[in-house]
Amino acid sequence: MIGLGKKKPPPIRSLVGEGMTVKGTVYFTEGMRIDGRIEGDVIASGEGHSILVISEKARVIGKVMAAHVIINGEVEGPIVCSEMLELQPKARVTGDIRYDVLEMHPGALVDGELRSLKSADKPQLKLAASNDA
Repeated sequence: MIGLGKKKPPPIRSLVGEGMTVKGTVYFTEGMRIDGRIEGDVIASGEGHSILVISEKARVIGKVMAAHVIINGEVEGPIVCSEMLELQPKARVTGDIRYDVLEMHPGALVDGELRSLKSADKPQLKLAASNDA
């Protein structure tokens, strides 16, 4: 039973299979699963909710943009996630991440800046000067 306030995930209609390499920008609608390798950006296009699954065997070298992103493989590049980002235990991300909601499991590694999309409208935190002033 789907809980109140939960959206039904869109169907996964696109697949980059294991052993497959795609070079260039990939646009998708609704849902996509990557088990292979993409050398280029992966971008959810169109209106509405989207989901991208990057499996344990997958590698993406490029920008990733989607509403809901689940990563258990490798991403080298920036990630922009407008709804929820799930970093599974074997996730390896090299690049800056912008997210609305973040779920990070023990074992996941990020080499980059994690920044909430909600903080975009807020001023940066400034540290107080030292007593040497």
